[in-house]
Amino acid sequence: MKHTDQEDRDKAGVPPTCTPAITDLGMANRLLASLARIVQLITAQRLPYEAKIDRVLRVILDHLGVEQGSIMILAGQHLTIKAASRPELIGGRQPLSESSVASWVALHKKPLFIPDITKDHRFRSRHSTYRKNALLSVPVLQGNRLIGVINVSDKTGQTDLLKDDIAFLMNFSALVLSLIIQASLTEQARQQRNTLRRRNQELRRQETMRAELSRMLIHDLKGPLSEVVANLDILSYSATENTSEFVTAAQMGCDQAVRMAENLATTGQMEDGKLELLKHEIVPAMLLKEALANIRGLATLKNVTLESQLPPDLPPIRLDRVLILRVLQNLLMNALHYSAPGHTITVGCEPMTGRQHLCFSVADQGPGIPASEQTLIFEKYIRLQRGQDLRTGTGLGLYFCKLAVQKHRGGVGVENRAEGGSRFFFTLPLQ
Repeated sequence: MKHTDQEDRDKAGVPPTCTPAITDLGMANRLLASLARIVQLITAQRLPYEAKIDRVLRVILDHLGVEQGSIMILAGQHLTIKAASRPELIGGRQPLSESSVASWVALHKKPLFIPDITKDHRFRSRHSTYRKNALLSVPVLQGNRLIGVINVSDKTGQTDLLKDDIAFLMNFSALVLSLIIQASLTEQARQQRNTLRRRNQELRRQETMRAELSRMLIHDLKGPLSEVVANLDILSYSATENTSEFVTAAQMGCDQAVRMAENLATTGQMEDGKLELLKHEIVPAMLLKEALANIRGLATLKNVTLESQLPPDLPPIRLDRVLILRVLQNLLMNALHYSAPGHTITVGCEPMTGRQHLCFSVADQGPGIPASEQTLIFEKYIRLQRGQDLRTGTGLGLYFCKLAVQKHRGGVGVENRAEGGSRFFFTLPLQ
């Protein structure tokens, strides 16, 4: 014979509905007051979860007029007591089985009312724990998913718990559910924060190790390079006509390696905010002349012409000469790298509108740069392939230029020329 759900509920002592029939206005106001107290506890910002769930249980026990109760949370295949009228029970675990009331409720996801525990086989050895006979246990459900169980027993006074009290307890279970979900979300957020903090700490540790390794390598590299440069300088005085070209090429290569090492060191200092500018008043024409002189030998070897275009009335400018000279040298070396024999590289400087800034520029006749990539080339370690470029270098030269110019409160950019090639430029304030 097939049983209906209602017949099963009747056997368990569950009323046909979980909506209490409140006919007394005072009873309704008392229920609303209890619900409001629980909401206040749930939304309390500085109250820890353990204190919240303990106080929520006390409100429930007070409203039902019972002495004993507990709130249990499902964790895996066990119910764990999170709040209890008897503090020594908190933290206790109960496996899911048909042998206990709370486990039966958890497994069947239905409320249970036992009017007389002395007649229930699950309480044969536990009668001394309870002073009254009736017991209520209801599930805390999120949809069809069990979250926990609420148990109450030992009603005070002359009367005992009734099956109608299940309806009140189910009302409270909805608020207990929100508290548990809130605690779960808070715990997930805390774990995510801790995970992110550990990952950030590890990233900072690795970044510190990389920076320290870079500093050590740069320090160890500059010494031998300086020695090679000094020896090549001595050799240049005794070089014959047949060997002078090779000595000059070696000097240029070493100079480029030294600049790369210096770029690495200075880039790290600027990223860490540890580089202080040493500003002096500089004549722009003299700065450009010095920058061109440093690469003229290599330009001659490649048969590339160097030119400058300067208006006669350029004002002096205050800047860190060493830093901006290296910016110009990086841009010139970049232009020279992409210049073919017979090409011309043109450096320039002109006042901006309002004459409060100067614009320095380096123009080449190379392959140019696609518009979609012009914003990328100033980023760290970016090296774009242009023509037959073999992607040599560290990808830090233009990034260094951007940092150095921004340190002077200026801006840097690139554009393609109508006649072919590209034009790199940067602007600096006069003061």
